[in-house]
Amino acid sequence: MRTITTAFCGAWFATLAALLATSGATQAADAAHGKQVFAACAACHSGKPDAIGPSLRGVYGRKSGSLEDFRYSNAMMRANLTWNEDNLRAYIKDPQARVPGNRMPFGGLQDGKDVDDVIAYLETYR
Repeated sequence: MRTITTAFCGAWFATLAALLATSGATQAADAAHGKQVFAACAACHSGKPDAIGPSLRGVYGRKSGSLEDFRYSNAMMRANLTWNEDNLRAYIKDPQARVPGNRMPFGGLQDGKDVDDVIAYLETYR
């Protein structure tokens, strides 16, 4: 009986620790590091009139495909997303999976910490 109780308690504490670590991921996001990671994105998302991608200034909370001065792909125009934390996370990790057929030639960020940090930066990038 003692072995079952010990195993149960160990599993319970491991689950609790995993939940606490997951819930703290967003709180631990580093916008300054996100700005550094975003520097690679700025090559296309510069905000200049001839930029390859749309400006991401103020993207957090904005509707997808909504800037009037940028010609979006049909896929992005139909996506009807609001760029919140969940949609940004999914898109930054795998743009083609989140909006199939979009024109962005980017394979996504694989490091979850980088994704969290870029989202934290985009939230402040006004």
